[in-house]
Amino acid sequence: MPDAFTTRTLHVATGTQERVVDLTSECDDFLREAAAGRDGLLNVFTPHATAGIAVIETGAGSDDDLLAALHTLLPADDRWQHRHGSPGHGRDHVLPAVVPPHATLPVIAGRLALGTWQSVCLVDTNKDNPDRQVRLSFLG
Repeated sequence: MPDAFTTRTLHVATGTQERVVDLTSECDDFLREAAAGRDGLLNVFTPHATAGIAVIETGAGSDDDLLAALHTLLPADDRWQHRHGSPGHGRDHVLPAVVPPHATLPVIAGRLALGTWQSVCLVDTNKDNPDRQVRLSFLG
């Protein structure tokens, strides 16, 4: 029987552009092994001060809409007190207050219990850090 708690770290190259990266297939792959058909919870966490985890629709423009909304809420300009890095980088440090760095999701019979159009995504607006980690942890 698999352990009640299993974790894995993903390494995600986000590049130098703002991105929404769909991690759903990586979560599914992890759960096939870690959950082994059991019910439980999947926690998805990114240990970065300038990235977040969102559960959204992707592929129909919603990922681009999210980035556009973040530009409206958190403009990349000189208003931020946190000023190192690229111009407007202070907004990247506020991002996790809007898009938290974690999500905990139900797992039923070893599979994510997502809605039809939901995907698990890494949201990264920080152009200065192209390499990210995401920790997947299953408890069940």
